[in-house]
Amino acid sequence: MGKATGFIEVFGLTAAFVAVDAGCKAANVTVETLDKNKPGNADALPVPLIICIKFRGSVEDVKAAVEAAEIAANGVSGTVSKHVIANTEESTEKMLKLNAFDKK
Repeated sequence: MGKATGFIEVFGLTAAFVAVDAGCKAANVTVETLDKNKPGNADALPVPLIICIKFRGSVEDVKAAVEAAEIAANGVSGTVSKHVIANTEESTEKMLKLNAFDKK
């Protein structure tokens, strides 16, 4: 079993960078690859791109990072969802490296 993983989805790249910065300043975490999603109803959203940020570290640090990231992103364009996995399972660990930014 691995470290804790925190996920937070935010609207747009600017909010993602602001959220990553805040999360990393708030706690001792690392960031896995960012991921993107353009949902079918993109035109109805505040920003037509959703970015998923993945923080890694201890449970306490990941929770603190996700909370700080949420506050920061809400000051830009908002958040969609957030979740913390306390002890990431090995097969899930492999999936954390996948991202849509690599796709053309």
